[in-house]
Amino acid sequence: MSDIIKLLPDSVANQIAAGEVIQRPASAVKELLENAVDAGATAIDLFIKEAGKTLIQVIDNGCGMSAMDARMSFERHATSKIKKAEDLFAIRTMGFRGEALASIAAIAQVEMKSRPMEEELGTCLFIEGSQVKSQEPCPCKPGTGIAVKNLFYNVPARRNFLKSNTVETRHIIEEFTRVALVNPEIAFSMTHNEKPVFRLPKGAPKARIVSIFGKNYNERLLPVEQEASRIKISGFIVKPEFARKTRGEQYFFVNGRFIKHPYLHHAVENAFADLLPTDAFASYFINIGIDPADIDINIHPTKTEVNFQDARYVYAVLQAAVKQSIGRHSLTPAIDFDKDPAIDAMFANPTGEIKQPHITINPDYNPFVENPRTQGQAFHPPTSKGDKNWEKLFQTPDDASSKQQLINDDQQPEINKIDDNRFFQVHNRFILTNVRSGLMIINQQKAHERILYERFLSEIENKQAVSQQQLFPVTLQFPPADAEIVRALKAPLNLLGFTFDTIGNNGFVFQGIPEGMKESDIEGVLEKVIEEEKKKTGNLNADINTTLAKSLAARLSVKPGTALSALEMGSIFDSLFACQVPEVAPDGSNIITIVALSDLEKYLKEKGK
Repeated sequence: MSDIIKLLPDSVANQIAAGEVIQRPASAVKELLENAVDAGATAIDLFIKEAGKTLIQVIDNGCGMSAMDARMSFERHATSKIKKAEDLFAIRTMGFRGEALASIAAIAQVEMKSRPMEEELGTCLFIEGSQVKSQEPCPCKPGTGIAVKNLFYNVPARRNFLKSNTVETRHIIEEFTRVALVNPEIAFSMTHNEKPVFRLPKGAPKARIVSIFGKNYNERLLPVEQEASRIKISGFIVKPEFARKTRGEQYFFVNGRFIKHPYLHHAVENAFADLLPTDAFASYFINIGIDPADIDINIHPTKTEVNFQDARYVYAVLQAAVKQSIGRHSLTPAIDFDKDPAIDAMFANPTGEIKQPHITINPDYNPFVENPRTQGQAFHPPTSKGDKNWEKLFQTPDDASSKQQLINDDQQPEINKIDDNRFFQVHNRFILTNVRSGLMIINQQKAHERILYERFLSEIENKQAVSQQQLFPVTLQFPPADAEIVRALKAPLNLLGFTFDTIGNNGFVFQGIPEGMKESDIEGVLEKVIEEEKKKTGNLNADINTTLAKSLAARLSVKPGTALSALEMGSIFDSLFACQVPEVAPDGSNIITIVALSDLEKYLKEKGK
């Protein structure tokens, strides 16, 4: 029997490794930025074109590489950070696996220029599909510049699975943000299609957060500082009142490396217990310093997952640190400085007699005519009915119909006044009405969602949305990745009635909003849209218009606990059954249920036993 097991060629092995390490353009950006940080750079510039599919270029002013090092850096498992097995458990740098550049070179055309500070000439190296095409000396600045062109050019299947430029750009911005946040001592810049996206000068950690996410974060951040045995926690949390409706600003760093850790996220959420609305998410920027021997970060190709030797200990210290920060910076003042003390004085003597204030006026008073006979005299309403004007002002309901109306108003209970006995509310959540077979129960929120959803879809398809213009335009600032989504959705948002312009990189000015929307709802609606857009990126068949209609309907629908008049309940009832699918909400849940008379009778009989 002939041998069937053979060693793979290096080019094939590199492509297999690339499938694990380089999943999309953002993966290559991450590896190149981390290598630049490890090179000791104080300034790093990122240039991308067509969401990284055409070009990814990273230029740094780090230590640079000699001609031999430049060539060796593209070999698999070649690294300057590990010399023996024990070093795997004491790594504090970013890249160490030695597969990044080899993997990138296997699936792209790579050009590297690098020069150490002490040398006059650098090295220019060109590699295509793991094959070195040329290497020669060249003049260049100290440091290293790597240009990755035509990513996945020789792996068309993987290139076809890349998402739209908007989605891929958002992932690149996210990777750039993660590296820039934890390295505030390094100046970063990012340019996309020759347009500047970020210009981040070196500075303090808080200043870096404000530079990335906007000036409004300057007043939103609370510092977190806690040091215990074997662990140090530092960073910032966002005040609960500024919590967002999207899962955006949640950053954990372990020894300067971004990680995802649901268990530690739960610790932060617990610290924020009872301080956040149900639909809001805690935001934080927390760096955990720990002995590398107590963690294992070599468990995932992207190195975003970490195993802690004692995760419970880290959990307890982190939760205590966040709680301490919230408690130290009291979020609610003990004294309400906005309250008028005269209001409390009014109720200081509740047993005293309350008298109706009496005001006297003189209708004949004229400040420009001095009349001694009338000036300063008290006015009394005329008793004669000859003056019809005064009769209208002081008219009392003396006819029978007016008296009956007064009696009805006095006897009306203080709950919702429903004049039409077809509908009534239960706990301001459900609408009940009689039907031939029994009792119909309607979920008012889901019903309104269905009505709005179909209305928005119709407006988008027919381009008939009405935009109400704002007297004072509203300016909003979004995080970089979220701002990219808003820019990408400008056309469908315009069809819904949103009209806005871009200010700077992440700011927007809204001149018009959909009819019926409140100005205070703009930010919440857009955050809901952004969150839904993030969720649907995995579904290639998801329709943008459907996502927008669902998001807006969910945000603008009447909420549980809202009291409705009979007219409003009747309008919801009639509009619901004018919909194409009145029984099911946009999220697939039921809107209507009917309790049969026989079931009611059976229930009452069983309760009577």
